[in-house]
Amino acid sequence: MIWNPWQGCHKYSEGCQNCYLFLKNQQRETDSTVIQQSRSFQLPMMRNKQRIYRMTANDNPIYVCMASDFFIEEADSWRSAVWDIMHYRKDLEFKIITKRIHRFEECKPKNWGRGYPNVTLICNCENQRAADERLPVLVDILAAHKEIIHEPMLERIDIEKYLASGCIDSVTCSGESGEGARICDYAWVMDTREQCIRNRTAFMFKQTGSCFQKDGKLYSIERKMQTNQAKKAEIDYYPEQKKEDNNSFDRILFQLSKTKYHSAYKLTPMMKEYCRQKGYIWLREQAFEIVRKNIKAPHYSGEGRQTPIDGNPIYIAQHATATCCRRCLSNWHSIVSNRRLRENDIIYIVDLIMEWIKRQLEEK
Repeated sequence: MIWNPWQGCHKYSEGCQNCYLFLKNQQRETDSTVIQQSRSFQLPMMRNKQRIYRMTANDNPIYVCMASDFFIEEADSWRSAVWDIMHYRKDLEFKIITKRIHRFEECKPKNWGRGYPNVTLICNCENQRAADERLPVLVDILAAHKEIIHEPMLERIDIEKYLASGCIDSVTCSGESGEGARICDYAWVMDTREQCIRNRTAFMFKQTGSCFQKDGKLYSIERKMQTNQAKKAEIDYYPEQKKEDNNSFDRILFQLSKTKYHSAYKLTPMMKEYCRQKGYIWLREQAFEIVRKNIKAPHYSGEGRQTPIDGNPIYIAQHATATCCRRCLSNWHSIVSNRRLRENDIIYIVDLIMEWIKRQLEEK
């Protein structure tokens, strides 16, 4: 279901070129650039004659501001009331699709905390430029649910390093519809799917768009058939192992927290601020570099001194998670010390390090 508390927008980037809102309003001789509250501003709070909410959990998910952008500047004075509604209606699942993710921090509610459990932030990235500009911001936001959507998908888009952060719930690809629709190539969609599979992130192919290319052949697809054609491809992907991995981290981090040595390691307020300034992606890349440099080799005479103990938050995280040397890796994580670390071992180690850092940053 769609809830538009306000309507009207400004074209913002390449994906907006053939925006359906502007085409639709042009036919109605309405100015799409006028941002104004809609009659449905209070829709989730409206009740019928029986005093029952008109909008119920049966309507989930609720897509917010599909006739505008939730973070558009002209709506700044209205947004707090909408946040209050979403916070109050905890039975509803709200999804916010935006190209203006850079405005989130200045627009978030005071009680946001780690994020509202019933709100998903979805960043729309139509091309590589948009992805590299917006996704670092999305990754660093503290939120309960975060997704990526390529709509319209205008080219092959590399989002692998953002998916590797482990904080993206799903990715959706969709072609462009309507007059002047640009090509969406099936190869781009499949490439994104492969990136999602490698990072065990859910993937959905929403619709083909009007101008769809596959194996070098161009197809013109009617709007009413675009969703069905995407569904027929049967390429949606839903990983089943991710929840088990998180549970595994819960168990090992709980066990480590009960030891005198490993539980003694904490991030200082200065280190936490450093981590926030550097961002999740930079820290993760540093973790990969450090692990490969210091502990990838098999057990040797310097065992136990492979990771320094100083002010580097990655080093602190390694000692806290027992990923500081091959002996700890063997004792705590069953990674034998008589061989070089394999790539899947390194990914596991870095994921655990970043999970520990994430939890440290969430602590008050």
